[in-house]
Amino acid sequence: MSPALFQLAPDLFVSRLCFGTMTFGEQNTLPQSFRLLDEAFHSGINFFDSAEMYPVPQRRDTHGRSEEYLGRWIIERKIPRDNVILATKVAGPSGQMEWLRGGPHSLDSKNISEAINSSLYRLNTDYIDLYKIHWPDRYVPMFGETEYDPNKQYTSISMEEQLEALQKALNAGKIRYIGLSNETPYGLMKFLQLSKDFQLRSKILTIQNAYHLLCRNFDAGLAECCHHEKISLLAYSPMAMGLLSGKYFSENGGPSDARLNLFKGRYSEGESRYKLSKPVVKSAIQEYVRIAEKYGISPASLAIAFVLNHPLVASAVFGATKLFQLKEILNGSNINLTEDIISEIKEVHLRYPNPCP
Repeated sequence: MSPALFQLAPDLFVSRLCFGTMTFGEQNTLPQSFRLLDEAFHSGINFFDSAEMYPVPQRRDTHGRSEEYLGRWIIERKIPRDNVILATKVAGPSGQMEWLRGGPHSLDSKNISEAINSSLYRLNTDYIDLYKIHWPDRYVPMFGETEYDPNKQYTSISMEEQLEALQKALNAGKIRYIGLSNETPYGLMKFLQLSKDFQLRSKILTIQNAYHLLCRNFDAGLAECCHHEKISLLAYSPMAMGLLSGKYFSENGGPSDARLNLFKGRYSEGESRYKLSKPVVKSAIQEYVRIAEKYGISPASLAIAFVLNHPLVASAVFGATKLFQLKEILNGSNINLTEDIISEIKEVHLRYPNPCP
């Protein structure tokens, strides 16, 4: 059974599973990526997510490959462009990626324009369906941080300049819709307020933030904003970077090619957020695995079903490096959680709230 479709806009219908491609070009070769994309597409997934900085861990030699692989797949498989929904992202300020426009230093108009043109080229397409700001051009606690420190604020590019750059891309037909990512309630509401001055309010559709059994920070403040403003959540990392499969807590510590094993010590964003050494993380995961086993479903499928059960989630942005992982995720999209399962999940969350924020 194919994943259901969700209407983001009058002319934009996306599958409730979105294939995130950030392993393509690092963990997955081109032929492996094509096999995964083939299986996903033929199973009813029409929504594909990338970013200019992918794959991860990010490095000079591989940056942009994920978009390139995705674009080559569409061309070589002769897939009609209007049969797929392409989403990608412009990187926010970073001092770690000097190969990406010198940092990038900011999200000014020049950086956004160059990023869009480069993504269009790599994706082999004339337009991007959903274009997102990967993370804000201002200080915000993210990627595992939870407490705001006003002393860390820096001079940043105004939201008005960012919106003006996106407006130009929309008018030129390079992008169709806009999304935010790793945003806060303040950031979302401010963007929406300012977007009215640019006649862009109807073009901002989504926010892409982490949401999974180990991280429900979205529900604390963003959920109310999204509900009233009709903004849909694209929930990334629904498997908590694979932790919720339980594989890292097997006797041998999980497969050697699992991401947190393969890139141990080289993937700071993942390791700082998904700390395998924290007892509370292990305890929470073991409880969710127990629930899945009790009801005869895989832990991965339970994790996906939980995310898709949220009323504000349009699509779960997942990653998969192997076909069996993809099939478990597809199975999860067809599971209806019973009241008993939901009740047991709530009990675990009360004991171990958000161990991987």
